[in-house]
Amino acid sequence: MALFGTDGVRGVAGVDLTEKLAHDLAVAAAEVLTESGEFAGHRPVAIVGQDSRESGAYLEAAICKGLTESGVDVRKVGILPTPAVSFLITELKADLGVMISASHNPAQDNGIKFFSRTGRKLDDAIEGKIERLLGQPWQRPAEMEIGHEIEDTESREKYISYLLGTIESSFAGLKIVVDCANGAASFVAPEVLRRAGAEVVAISASPNGLNINQNCGSTHLENLIATVKSEHADLGIAHDGDADRVLAIDHEGNVVDGDYILGILADHTHLPTKTVVGTVMTNLGLIRALEARGIGFIATPVGDRYVLEKMTAEGHTLGGEQSGHVIMSKYGNTGDGLLTALHLISHVAQSKKSLKELTSFMKRYPQVLINVSGVAKEKLAHNQRIQESVKKIESQLGLTGRVLLRASGTEPLIRVMIEAENRTDAQQFAESLASLVKSELSL
Repeated sequence: MALFGTDGVRGVAGVDLTEKLAHDLAVAAAEVLTESGEFAGHRPVAIVGQDSRESGAYLEAAICKGLTESGVDVRKVGILPTPAVSFLITELKADLGVMISASHNPAQDNGIKFFSRTGRKLDDAIEGKIERLLGQPWQRPAEMEIGHEIEDTESREKYISYLLGTIESSFAGLKIVVDCANGAASFVAPEVLRRAGAEVVAISASPNGLNINQNCGSTHLENLIATVKSEHADLGIAHDGDADRVLAIDHEGNVVDGDYILGILADHTHLPTKTVVGTVMTNLGLIRALEARGIGFIATPVGDRYVLEKMTAEGHTLGGEQSGHVIMSKYGNTGDGLLTALHLISHVAQSKKSLKELTSFMKRYPQVLINVSGVAKEKLAHNQRIQESVKKIESQLGLTGRVLLRASGTEPLIRVMIEAENRTDAQQFAESLASLVKSELSL
């Protein structure tokens, strides 16, 4: 089984993701990047950041040990969002970056994401090479001395200043609730919004190492919705554990997901675009609304790395996922929840409209998603009965809906998604197909 998923290496900290694995991954990554000429005759530097998980400390120590043994200087930036690491790599002219995070997963999990000197996540070929070299003996080049660790206390302010420098409008007069998921956004998001001029109510902004994503953040919106209503706020913002994604709540408590956000930003004067890049999960309602505006749409596999690859290859400026990963190539190489939130709120401030009014451009098609666990996901593509059932449902839906059936890249399950004009049809088709998948592929 491949070690790298769609977003780095993840697993239960101390069980799947051990100190030894973290150390060996760092050594292999240094070897691959050295061989590829990334260091080009100079002393290599790595940026290492983490979210607020308790396990982050010992994984950071193991990674830094592996990197310094390999001749790499390490700048430890502490608890910061994943996109901050991407930004700092290019800002500080580093050679690689490592983010220790399992994003929206529970606290017992953790993960390791690698970034190249461009600030982008490594492509599949490089990850594959790291995996093949994992655990094999390697001697750093004779000319490379043991690296040093540096405690970087200034990079948080660099990141905050960068974010604020991308917007021109003041948020004065807006009351905003921000849910930091007790994660990496806790020490940055409230401060950024306050400096932009907003009145800020911060919730789930007290990480203790064990409460990240616990009934909070972008995967648990109930508390944010209740707080927006009770505080009579203009809108709410929810980040995940490493703050590379964002979802929003309007003043009435309605969820504004990544599809709505993409549609709003596609109309933003600072982000002119003729094409939006999304994924196979993008709501059909957004695609139809973009078409009505004369804006094209391109779908990629699920994963912000694939969205970015398509944007880079074809020169598109805006892309993202329903889950709230949004990439604006004018400003960065990865999804950035804080950056996206700032530009969404900026559009509210400039337009003098409520967030609810800004979402009126789109009629959302009901989507029903069922995760089927306990199945042999590797057999999905070869099961004839399942493929025939998919074709039958697609025939019945015609142009009024879609079927998506895929194996998760990060979890041991198969996702069944049906989109239709009405929820009843979507629910019935989804339940039927999920039942078939369970019976055909059950372990």
